[in-house]
Amino acid sequence: MVSDARARYPELYAYRYTRQEFVDLVLKTPDDPRLTRVGRTLRKTSLDELPNLLNVLRGDMSIVGPRPERPHFVEQFRHRIPSYMLRHKVKAGLTGWAQVNGWRGNTPLEKRIEYDLYYIENWSVRLDLKIMWLTLVKGFFHKHAY
Repeated sequence: MVSDARARYPELYAYRYTRQEFVDLVLKTPDDPRLTRVGRTLRKTSLDELPNLLNVLRGDMSIVGPRPERPHFVEQFRHRIPSYMLRHKVKAGLTGWAQVNGWRGNTPLEKRIEYDLYYIENWSVRLDLKIMWLTLVKGFFHKHAY
């Protein structure tokens, strides 16, 4: 198991659409002061995930899997949430079981972890195909996408 998220995901590509002075300090919120107008639109439509396709092509991420977390938060959560680090046994994904079931954005972390662990324990090609389908059907516009 990888204990340091930076070691696992050293250079994940991402859009830089926040005001630099706030980067890495807080989780996303609906009224996030870090966002620019363009960034807000990218997040709301989930288009901010497009650079992660490069991470998938490089082999650093999967299309489906638990979402990667910033190292600062990994350190907080690993001590607070039992079984949190189990989600690092698989590659992070562009989309996941938690996200297509509404557990994204400012939702209880414990529920997201519960769904991530369900995915890991019940993985199948069929489940991956279901998650990809649900992402296409309802994943781009969601009330917790911000």
